[in-house]
Formats: sequence, structure tokens, C-alpha cells
Amino acid sequence: MASRGYDMTPTMYSPDGRIYQVEYAIETVKRGTLAIGIKCKDGVIIAVEENPRALQVSSITQKIFQVDKHIGVAAAGYIPDARVQVDNARFFSQSNKLTYDEPVEVETVAKHLADQCHQFTQYSGVRPYGVALIIAGVDQKGGSIYVTDPSGTYVSYAAVAIGASSEEVTEFLEKHYKPEMTLEDGAALATAAINLKSEKKDGAKHVKMSWIKLDKQILEKVSESEIEKFAKNASQKFAK
Repeated sequence: MASRGYDMTPTMYSPDGRIYQVEYAIETVKRGTLAIGIKCKDGVIIAVEENPRALQVSSITQKIFQVDKHIGVAAAGYIPDARVQVDNARFFSQSNKLTYDEPVEVETVAKHLADQCHQFTQYSGVRPYGVALIIAGVDQKGGSIYVTDPSGTYVSYAAVAIGASSEEVTEFLEKHYKPEMTLEDGAALATAAINLKSEKKDGAKHVKMSWIKLDKQILEKVSESEIEKFAKNASQKFAK
């Protein structure tokens, strides 16, 4: 085995400077279905690919969460770990509101969750979180998007993809993303990005989406009929 026992605990470096359990957790993220975050001139968008079973209630999304009224999270990887982190973020956000009497900043939540991830790389008897999160929101600084990963890193993006085939989808976003995009343009781009590598190349039943508008600063679910409309526009707007 290449790791030679150095993967038995997240507290041990291998001779070549690697922490194998963190790398394994990042591989778990890459096996998760796609999640997208896009910053637009009038708000931010998070979208995910979900393929519900035949009798599953498809109107309930499993990968998009609300942290506060102005902050949403999209996850890729081991979703139970995402639920634990989201509960942590909700408690942190409400505590911040009670302490400072103002809504928590998006970056503050991202840093807090990244710190929690990093904690799980420092102790024996625990494993790193097997999930990456896109944290999107609107605060007094405007719209912003951050990504956390199992290592405890958090990075700000204008547009980002995590999960399966995220590298190819990120190239697609780099090609088509424009900072002056409206939310409608961003929603069409997100739908096209998910369909780029999805088994279902059109339609929107496998796409879940939420957005936060700059003026409202409230996380809103985008309806299936709206996503269908964006999907129809996407193929004309964004040639693959």
C-alpha cells in the first residue's frame, strides 16, 4: 500500500508531506454530484444536481440548505457531514446576531466552518469531514461566494463548481462567466454547467436551485418551472 500506514490517523504526515485521510476526504467530494455557485451583478446563485429515486419526494432538496435568511449552502460529497456543518453554522449565525445585533457576514460563516474542518485534521479518533460546501450570501459588503473543503481551506470565488467532473465544469464556467451577468443569465449558466456532464443533457427535473437577490437579501427557492425556462435558454446562450 502506497500510504504504508500513514493513513491510520489524520494527525500523521507521510514522509513526503501528505495527510492521507484529508486526501481521501477530498476524493469523497469528487465522487459527489455536482454543485455550482455563481456571483451575479444583482445577487448570488447556488445550484445542485439531484437524481431522486422513482418514489422520492423530489420537491425536497437534499443538497441545498439555509443557514440564515441571507446565506445559503450547497454541498458535494458525504451529505450527512454537510447537515452537521450546516447545523453548526446556523447556531453560529444566530449567536452572532444575539451578540452583535446584526446579520453575520458570509465570510465569517465560511471561516468558522473552515476552522471546524481544520479541527478534524488535528485529533486522533476523528475523521475529516467528507464534504465540500459552497457558502453563498448577501451582506453589507454585497454578494459573495466561498468554498470550504475537508482540509479547512476556504476560498472566495466569482463562479465555482464542486463535486464530480468539477474540473471540466469549472473550465466551462471560466469560458462563459461574465461579472455583469444578471441572476437570470447566471441561472441559465448554472443549468448549462450541470447539464454539461450530467446523464440528463436537458430539462431541469434533476436541477435544484436557490438564489439571493441583492435588494431582498433573502434566500429564495427557484421553482421547477423557472428552472425549465432557464434550461431552454441555456442551450442557445452557452454553446458547449
